[in-house]
Amino acid sequence: MLLSVVVPCMNEEDSVPMLVERLVAATDPWSTDREIVLVDDGSTDGTWGEICKQSESHAGVRGLKLSTNRGHQVALTAGLMAAKGQRIFMLDADLQDPPELLQDMMAMMDRGYDVVYGRRSERKGESWLKKMTAHGFYRVLNRLSDVPIPNDTGDFRLVSRRALDAVLDMPERSRFIRGMFAWAGFNQIGIEYVRDPRLAGETKYPMSKMIRLAFDALSSFSIKPLQMATRLAFLTLLIAALMAVYVFWSLILYSTVAGWASTVLVISFFSGIQLLTLGIIGEYLGRLYVEAKGRPLFFVDEQVGNGVETLSERAQKTS
Repeated sequence: MLLSVVVPCMNEEDSVPMLVERLVAATDPWSTDREIVLVDDGSTDGTWGEICKQSESHAGVRGLKLSTNRGHQVALTAGLMAAKGQRIFMLDADLQDPPELLQDMMAMMDRGYDVVYGRRSERKGESWLKKMTAHGFYRVLNRLSDVPIPNDTGDFRLVSRRALDAVLDMPERSRFIRGMFAWAGFNQIGIEYVRDPRLAGETKYPMSKMIRLAFDALSSFSIKPLQMATRLAFLTLLIAALMAVYVFWSLILYSTVAGWASTVLVISFFSGIQLLTLGIIGEYLGRLYVEAKGRPLFFVDEQVGNGVETLSERAQKTS
């Protein structure tokens, strides 16, 4: 049984050597039947050079270089499409998620599970803002989503071939992979672990990318924001009707003239509601536009390592 390890890398030059060292050690029980797929997502440092060095030094280490930066979720998808194993292990290059947990995950999969995901019980080395927003994100997402997505999880997981094939059959471009696995179903279970501080470098998920990921997640797995926009429209109509009654009542009884402050306030309120509603509709419309174009998710620039002759063919399945 072949084990595939898939790791997206973006400007992880300092992390790659230690990453491969720990992955080789963690997968030692399967050393004769494993592959480690490192995907360079358009790095601007020496990440690709380090990947090439590790491929020369360690049997089974393969490198896939994308033609440009496509984002973490697409880079992970590229690696998953290139993976040949019957079981596929996913993690990030920063080593915040311990590869040593693989043995426990493999034991759980031996018991019949198709997806074994890591659930963070503690997040070391992260700011209070990151912890607070991450905690709130999953709770809000599950309140709005039509699909239950496990709280405090990422893409750190071990999956079976049939679970992976189900996810790869989903053609959407705005990808939220942990949600796609949740939607696919099958037998799933979580393992709690303590998330370590980043090994080296800086986070590749600043607040702007986290917000973008949140929008992708909500629009991919819920239409409740659209329903919320409709409810807001009815709410504003109700408020407008009540304000109209108040204005006419004041004119009749007190002969008052509406002041500029209340006028500006009302206009600002309704304008904000309208823009919010249009923005929500625009998010969904934009995703329909991207899906309709049907462009490939990525293009492969270079490949290194064993078995690369089939990678180009696999990558073209995204088109």
